[in-house]
Amino acid sequence: MAEPGNRVAAGEPRSPWLRSGFVLAAAFIGFIAVIGTVLGVASDTSGKDTSGQDGSGKAKTPVTGVVGRPSSESADAGSVCPELTDSRQDVPTSAPAGVTWTLYDSVALPSSKAAGPALVGKDLARCYAHTPVGALLANSQISVRYLAADDWQEVTRTQTVGAGRDAYIADRTKAEQTASPDGGGGVHGQIAGFRFVTHNGTTAVIQTVWRFPDGRMQAATTTMLWRDGDWRLEYPADPPDPTPVDSLAGYIPWGGV
Repeated sequence: MAEPGNRVAAGEPRSPWLRSGFVLAAAFIGFIAVIGTVLGVASDTSGKDTSGQDGSGKAKTPVTGVVGRPSSESADAGSVCPELTDSRQDVPTSAPAGVTWTLYDSVALPSSKAAGPALVGKDLARCYAHTPVGALLANSQISVRYLAADDWQEVTRTQTVGAGRDAYIADRTKAEQTASPDGGGGVHGQIAGFRFVTHNGTTAVIQTVWRFPDGRMQAATTTMLWRDGDWRLEYPADPPDPTPVDSLAGYIPWGGV
């Protein structure tokens, strides 16, 4: 995720992750070109962590590989989702068990055999359990992929819903067509923690804390909706700004790097 900041500038795509303060770039297209560059985060795709601990001294879950390789089954939007074993409807009060962290364009993303994504292609990662953990995993995956995927339009159209989605697609498409190709890069964060605001079976409001290379952290609030047999990220007409946080107090520590 790119660094958050101010309200959307004129002509800038209306996204909580694509605002002028979020993207430290000379041009929007520069962010698209180098979105996989994470400053200050290990890029070793073998997933080895020399410290073995996070900033709080707790053991990390190691990054194990690169997400985005096609699964044995098609991840196309029209393929049928397999049944997953996770059925727990209680909101997690600790880091979910059985989660593997893998790199997608240098951002560590979580997955679980029990809760999804069950189908992973080059750009799409879909088919999540109809559970709070499934919503959490979908939130983490989709929030990054609709920005970083080569075919971001497919990810956005198939895995997001809401009044702001079409405007985002139009604005970003226009920006890519008109921006200079020599723009600068962006500063990207990693997932550091989460908490559920609400969950009722069809809607999950989740706050995710992102930690940046300089140690700053910010919390982004997103809504996941159960639609057509899978979790979708809601893209409102006016996405809320992320908020700075001083610590993970009140959040569940969670992350892959």
